[in-house]
Amino acid sequence: MGLIKFILISVLVMYIIRMILRLIFPVVLRSMFSKVQQQAANQSRQPNNQRYSKPEGDISIEYVPPREKKGNSDKLGDFVDYEEIK
Repeated sequence: MGLIKFILISVLVMYIIRMILRLIFPVVLRSMFSKVQQQAANQSRQPNNQRYSKPEGDISIEYVPPREKKGNSDKLGDFVDYEEIK
């Protein structure tokens, strides 16, 4: 008797959860999609980055310092010069 009662309660709980998800899930998805649309619209309304708003033909050069090489060239091994033998 206890097993049948457990199965019936489990099926009832699963059915209720399923009905709630069918009602709530579309509402949540709609709100998420509307937020994404609003963010996309806000980004398109904002002025472009200053890098791209320069007049056409204007050139700017930004200095990038050279990076130090990681690794030790002594560990690479010896270079052996060879000649082809025929």
